[in-house]
Amino acid sequence: MENQAILSMREISKSFPGTRALNKVDFTLRKGEIHALMGENGAGKSTLIKVLTGVYPKDGGHIFIDGVQGEAVIHSPQDAQNMGISTVYQEINLCPNLTVAENLFIGRTKDARVHWRGNEKKADEILANLGIPAQANQELSRCSLAVQQMIAIARAVDMNCKVLILDEPTSSLDDKEVQMLFGLMRGLKSRGVGIIFVTHFLEQVYEVSDRITVLRNGEL
Repeated sequence: MENQAILSMREISKSFPGTRALNKVDFTLRKGEIHALMGENGAGKSTLIKVLTGVYPKDGGHIFIDGVQGEAVIHSPQDAQNMGISTVYQEINLCPNLTVAENLFIGRTKDARVHWRGNEKKADEILANLGIPAQANQELSRCSLAVQQMIAIARAVDMNCKVLILDEPTSSLDDKEVQMLFGLMRGLKSRGVGIIFVTHFLEQVYEVSDRITVLRNGEL
């Protein structure tokens, strides 16, 4: 399973007025792999992620995703999500005044009615399945920052996620919280989820990552 590519980006290029952010960059992510993406500020990490998630259109190159016939066409974040690509950013994009269950399912139902009991039961199952120390009816603001980060990941993974992008997820966590997060990442890895781990912390990369890709001045 670990040797099968779930994502392949070939010769990705992206330019902005006055600068070339990416110059023919290759990147491959395998199933069940934690792949660190590193580089100094301005190296092209964020641009590569934004091309993959449909925030920026690419100027050149090709993207192939497991299960998609031919080249993947990603015009928007919704396209990326439909193809199984989810991103959890450093700034947690959740609602602290709502419960854990509400945060997991908000915006994901087309039914005008909200099935509170059903959602809470399913949320508790998700939390238990991923080993997240929280309760469905608990207000999110009462959870630690690490647990909030894990809940954001749980929300992303529950949406048929094949590729999980974690953008600087440990920057605001202490050592104990980092280990909690790494436990969740290893659990997702064992289930075949491919994880792109964007970070500046080299010691964390060596601890949890299977492979490392380094960008410099927009190049591999």
